[in-house]
Amino acid sequence: MTRDRLERHQVWCYLSAVALGLLVGTVWPQAGRTGGALVWPVLALLLYATFTQVPLISIPAAFRDGRFLAAALVGNFVLIPAVVWGLVQFTPANDALRLGLLLVLLVPCTDWFITFAQLGGGDASRATALTPLSLLLQLVLLPAYLWLMSGTDFAAAFAPGDVWPALLVLLVPLGLAALSETWFARRPERDRIRERLGWWPVPLLSVVILLVATAHVGPARAALDLLPVVIAVAAAFLAVSLALARLLATLGKLSTGQGRTLAFSLGTRNSFIVLPFALSLPAGWEIAAVVVVMQSLVELFGMIFYLWFVPRFLFPSQGPVAVS
Repeated sequence: MTRDRLERHQVWCYLSAVALGLLVGTVWPQAGRTGGALVWPVLALLLYATFTQVPLISIPAAFRDGRFLAAALVGNFVLIPAVVWGLVQFTPANDALRLGLLLVLLVPCTDWFITFAQLGGGDASRATALTPLSLLLQLVLLPAYLWLMSGTDFAAAFAPGDVWPALLVLLVPLGLAALSETWFARRPERDRIRERLGWWPVPLLSVVILLVATAHVGPARAALDLLPVVIAVAAAFLAVSLALARLLATLGKLSTGQGRTLAFSLGTRNSFIVLPFALSLPAGWEIAAVVVVMQSLVELFGMIFYLWFVPRFLFPSQGPVAVS
């Protein structure tokens, strides 16, 4: 088993984790409490392993390619938020559903985006350079997006006493990963440790999904009627993202590799970054976490389609994307 093979088949790992978690939670309801407690340390470990693969010191490199950077930032932080706001308007008036969709669709991916961009013939170096800048911007802008787009007052849902554990689970691994990156850079042989950590995200995310499914069997059953809504919104988002990628690549006169990278950047979302916040919501908002997991699974199936469609039809190999 190679890491590339594991990442190619990760969707089946996650689907198996969902099925097993729902089965365990149904047969053994007491396991839900244990799963809810274990998800936090496992999620923190997942975030640390993922952040060690994000080259935080390469942020300056992201500014060297102005056209690609402009297209990625305008697409992810201006156009995509407008698309998300529009899509949410067509959903049922369920605050937890809408909050879950806003949380997960507003933040661009910083982990498997690089993997899928590389598998889809994109430019992995540009994807890697963009990732840390994207991570920092989304952490700053997400509260502003929620404040602007929410048709209801989510302040009660994000009470400081409930949110601070989620912030710790996010910020502590980020800080440790930054320190680890400095430690790795001091000796070349230490880079093997970072490479080994690169194997962790897929199995750890599978465990997180299993624990979330185990702990949220009840809300998942209650949200079954919302599943078609989540699938429809997630599928529409993926389709619009492809159109935006083509438009921005043409306007920016991006190369084929840049265009493919842009398509995967716009189409992938950072589900596990917002999962801590969804899990920290008070009673009555559990569906938001279920929505985040649902969207991530739909997205993974969407990426299978992207890997076929993007390099063959959206950005084929014949020359540059744009016409002079």
